[in-house]
Amino acid sequence: MKRINVLIAGIILFASCNNAPNTTKETSKDTAKKETAFVPVDSVTAMKNWQAYMTPGEVHKMIASWSGTWNSDISSWMSPDAPPVKSTGKSVNKMVLNGLYQESVHTSTMMGMPFEGHGTLGYDNAKKLFVSSWIDNMGSGIIKMEGAWDAATKSVTLKGIFVDPTSGKDCEMKEVFKVIDDNTQSMEMYGPNGKDGKEMKMMEMKFTRAK
Repeated sequence: MKRINVLIAGIILFASCNNAPNTTKETSKDTAKKETAFVPVDSVTAMKNWQAYMTPGEVHKMIASWSGTWNSDISSWMSPDAPPVKSTGKSVNKMVLNGLYQESVHTSTMMGMPFEGHGTLGYDNAKKLFVSSWIDNMGSGIIKMEGAWDAATKSVTLKGIFVDPTSGKDCEMKEVFKVIDDNTQSMEMYGPNGKDGKEMKMMEMKFTRAK
């Protein structure tokens, strides 16, 4: 999945989150304070559970089918009432670590400068959720997201937190990734706008498998 998340959206989020209500940070801290009571597990059960946790399953096979090179058409919005900025890019995906994760490298241009982003996508067998991480050359933080797969729509909605370096505030972000067919995919990214903090579409990417 083309974490993808973030070509021009990273720069957009810097500005929009700076003015958005800062409620996410408190929620994140509250969540971090919650503790799960420790329950001892016998060694046989522990080994069995660990084996299941580290073994690629059917979802990992599906992720593996997304490996290869993909071309992307990108539309990004600076504000809800502004026309989109158009660009193109390329994503190269491959499976790593015994087929547990898909590693993606994304290249494009951003504001006339070379852009490179690295993403990791996996499926947590214990949580039953997709998990992803993202880093790029336009920032020094790491974005982490997770979400459930919807088999009916062949899509996953990933949610996470993005730090706005201009203010130090945390910003909520959402990414909707959809498989259209074997050679076509789409991704939409949402975050708070800079006027009232309400959610807006910040980026849309359409992927076509390279031949």
